[in-house]
Amino acid sequence: MFKKLVAIEAVSLIPSAEEELKSYAEEVIMYRDRPSGDDEIARRINDADAVLLSYTSYLGAAALEKCAKVKYIGMCNSLYSPESANVDILYAEKRGIKVTGIRDYGDEGVVEYVISELVRCLHGFGHNADGTKAEPWSGEAREITGLKVGIIGLGKLGGMIADALSFLGAELSYFSRSEKSEAKSKGYRFLPLNELLEHNEVLISCLNKNTVLLHEEQFRHLGNNKILFNVGLSPAWDAVPFELWLSGNNRFYSDSNGALGNDKLLSHPKVYCMEVSSGRTSQAFVRLSEKVLANIRDFLKKQ
Repeated sequence: MFKKLVAIEAVSLIPSAEEELKSYAEEVIMYRDRPSGDDEIARRINDADAVLLSYTSYLGAAALEKCAKVKYIGMCNSLYSPESANVDILYAEKRGIKVTGIRDYGDEGVVEYVISELVRCLHGFGHNADGTKAEPWSGEAREITGLKVGIIGLGKLGGMIADALSFLGAELSYFSRSEKSEAKSKGYRFLPLNELLEHNEVLISCLNKNTVLLHEEQFRHLGNNKILFNVGLSPAWDAVPFELWLSGNNRFYSDSNGALGNDKLLSHPKVYCMEVSSGRTSQAFVRLSEKVLANIRDFLKKQ
């Protein structure tokens, strides 16, 4: 059992999960607002030996070096790599602090977002930002059936999106670090990135945070009359060629501002950004809570 567990900000646990935390620590403190900086984070942690945080704060060496008793940090958000984490994992490892994170808790909502926006785009459902009636993407209403879709990054989320679109009749191809046998068995074609960009009408970027693969060369291959989705947590492109690409007959879709990367583009007529995280659903909070608690239990069993 921990001596003291502190959530330094709102961590989106369901009420029953917050209650369960009390069985893992003698004292539990839950902050609901975002700390203002390193000094405030250190003050909140103080003499705690366990810390929880979400994606909206960064816990680095500047704060941790003032908190000598920390031995466990639980990220209540996605952890893909030390480089993309909002915790200084390399510093924590030097201190012998265990850092855990979670994955794959909000993917279902993101899949629904992609399907929803793509259907609206192809059919011309709804209205434009200026109130005028929307028109179908290619001039006449179309189904997803036969649509050429390329997935950039066929991890768990990319695979789920591919499966959903394949079920609806899309022709799927993908680029990933390596060809995947499971994807091949489903009929998904592995293509080099530039070829993927040229071949498909719709491209969906599902890359890890801070992974940039689309540079000036890639946008030349992408060309015009294309639809680009980004469901990652950060832009997958260099800003200048991306904005130049937007000047053509193209459309860009993202759920969150982070995926767009530049709030100045929110009013751009070719940009469709929902300004929400489509993975933040009631079901996702349940999955998140279960995984956070499982990480804590696993850590304590090994002590």
